[in-house]
Amino acid sequence: MYLRDLKKDIENYVGKEVTLSGWIRNHRRQKDFGFIDFSDGTDFVHMQLVYDKDSSNFENITALKNGSAIEVCGVLKESSGANQDYEVYIQSAILLGDCPDDYPLQPKAHSREFLRSIAYLRPRANLFQAVFRIRSLAAMAIHTYFQERGYIYLNAPIITGSDCEGAGEMFEVTTLPLDKIKGDVDYKKDFFGKKAGLTVSGQLQAETFATAFSKVYTFGPTFRAEDSNTKTHAAEFWMIEPEVAFCDLEGIMDIEEEMLKFVVQYVLDRAQDELAFLDKFAEKGLVEKLTTLVSSKFTRISHEDVITILKDADVKWEFEPVYGEDIAKEHERYITEYFHGPVFITNWPKDIKAFYMKQNEDGKTVAAADLEIPGVGELMGGSEREADYTKLITRMKELHMDIEEMDWYLNLRKYGSCVHSGFGMGFERLLIYLTGVDNIRDVIAYPRTPGNCEF
Repeated sequence: MYLRDLKKDIENYVGKEVTLSGWIRNHRRQKDFGFIDFSDGTDFVHMQLVYDKDSSNFENITALKNGSAIEVCGVLKESSGANQDYEVYIQSAILLGDCPDDYPLQPKAHSREFLRSIAYLRPRANLFQAVFRIRSLAAMAIHTYFQERGYIYLNAPIITGSDCEGAGEMFEVTTLPLDKIKGDVDYKKDFFGKKAGLTVSGQLQAETFATAFSKVYTFGPTFRAEDSNTKTHAAEFWMIEPEVAFCDLEGIMDIEEEMLKFVVQYVLDRAQDELAFLDKFAEKGLVEKLTTLVSSKFTRISHEDVITILKDADVKWEFEPVYGEDIAKEHERYITEYFHGPVFITNWPKDIKAFYMKQNEDGKTVAAADLEIPGVGELMGGSEREADYTKLITRMKELHMDIEEMDWYLNLRKYGSCVHSGFGMGFERLLIYLTGVDNIRDVIAYPRTPGNCEF
């Protein structure tokens, strides 16, 4: 029996014999009795196992070590202890998998840096039990939100010839022996007959499906060969990218707000034990923060007006706010504090945004919106897409893009074009917000960062 199944109907098992298989998280021995902190991973809250000299193999039980896999047979009882409602009195125990005394994950405080070095064991630690349960729930919440609203789930390609963002940060995919090639590389001899890389976004492919299904979303791995060692950057991460036909910028912001509130509430409803733990050990006030977001008003304000507010603020900035330029982390933080909640910054300067964004009538800005969240900064970036063929191709030429390579994307504007919009959200950035764990390396099972590709 699994702990999760036992706890669903636990009152009916009181006084009855149960058999459990799992791992010893901590073993506290006394002369004539002992306590085992037991978990099989199916429930965040562990079960306490109790034994004494009346247990059939007392000597063998006392010898069991932390980390060992065991099978126990015992009677479920109401507990007189302060930290649990029920416990299992062990009648017999079988050692399934022994564990040495130098087992790295002993029941004591470990730094997150140390736990990253044993990432194959850290899922057993309470912090990561909480984080990855919430990761699983949040993924389910995202699928549930879109599926219940009639979206088609698109598995966008991982290997692609299109650099969606045009930033040149793609990992190259090749079968050519590059270490043996002298001079220029002839990609016509490569596997695909052209230069290919790992995707930085599934957006462009999602647009093709949006013009057939109206509402689609991608949810999968993306890659950036960006040499950055910040707490919020990784070379491999997951992205959620909806694309919606017959939807303008205002409409896509409505969807972003609704989706985020749905996901947060979904996790609040289903991860109460995990969030209580993280509230205590990761971020004080986490549950209150998440609860507040669900009822928050999301402000919408133009980039130009944001710069005006920043310039008028009685603050000595490290990076001075400038009209027509991007904003810094300190500016993001200030603007969410100024409005006491999440803020959509809209109508960004054209020259600092991607080629596919709809150009506004002023010729200087695009119909784009970044969602800034208190304590996180930018969580989502979205825009209305440029549906005008002439404007799009002109913009691509300005940026010296390969028009021939992107003819399929341009053709969408010739074959039944319509107003459509979309956004992207980094899944791990959402998880940082949901868990209060502030480093992206600790919300991904096996983080891929510059100089690190272990496990």
